[in-house]
Amino acid sequence: MRIGAFDITPKVILAPMAGVTDKPFRVLCKRLDAGLCVSEMTTSDPRFWNTAKSRHRMDHEGEPAPVSVQIAGTVPEVMAEAARYNVDHGAQLIDINMGCPAKKVCNAWAGSALMRDEALVARILEAVVSAVQVPVTLKIRTGWAAGQRNALAIARIAQAAGIAALAVHGRTRDQQYSGFAEYDTIAEIKSQLWIPVVANGDIDSPQKAALVLRHTGADAVMVGRAAQGRPWIFREIAHHLATGEFLAAPSLEEVRDILLAHLHHLHAFYGEQAGVRIARKHLGWYAKDRPENAAFRAVVNRAESAEAQLLLTRDYFDALIAGVLPQLPAAA
Repeated sequence: MRIGAFDITPKVILAPMAGVTDKPFRVLCKRLDAGLCVSEMTTSDPRFWNTAKSRHRMDHEGEPAPVSVQIAGTVPEVMAEAARYNVDHGAQLIDINMGCPAKKVCNAWAGSALMRDEALVARILEAVVSAVQVPVTLKIRTGWAAGQRNALAIARIAQAAGIAALAVHGRTRDQQYSGFAEYDTIAEIKSQLWIPVVANGDIDSPQKAALVLRHTGADAVMVGRAAQGRPWIFREIAHHLATGEFLAAPSLEEVRDILLAHLHHLHAFYGEQAGVRIARKHLGWYAKDRPENAAFRAVVNRAESAEAQLLLTRDYFDALIAGVLPQLPAAA
């Protein structure tokens, strides 16, 4: 699949997820064979561009190409300026968020709420595409609600506006993440467009990725929640799509080493205090299918220093590797 001048290989993409797809996670997933990693959404409001949160979200130094930055907002001119600003700060692709179902986003008429106003969608897309010389992509849902499925109409508007690729999460906004993804809707959209279409929703295994690509005819798949605590899913999917075979699960030693490297990057990127706090959710995801998960999380979540967090994590996985029950201290 190509987006502008960029060859997206393998054809498996990390979905933008607020609070998850930060630079350390994107770099990790890229290393583990994601063909493209989309940033967590950044605000289009320039009043917040100099906050610590926005500075981290707009930091792309050393990030493997192509660098895709998602922007969110409601005002065409403001979105256009945000696109220019992010391109000036390293973005090589601009992604527009019209798929986020979160209440605080939709209440401001951003994210998937924009799908209720097709005329505004057209103005935003045209403004952003005209503002930058890099490819602009769009992420949507199938509609606002069960009786308001207008993804095909939005898709046609996007193509006419010059959008370079379209990602479709196969649920309406009111479904949030419940129920099942509507792959038939994605297939219909793909059949009507000439631009690349990416299928998103419930893709949690190599088998599912292959099935969705066959069913929808999509050009690539996008993985979101299934990558949390399992970033090697990208190489598993890539290998299966290329060979039809299945990779063995990573060893405990490799999981330990991947996690420790991720923790080191989080601590360095955010600073010790924030890095330790942000790392806690990733520790929970990595350990969720391991023995003594609840006890591990209870202890490691009390670690206040990077050194303690790293030591507890290393000792926990070393015990699993040795085949013994991890001995967790009462406090850390």
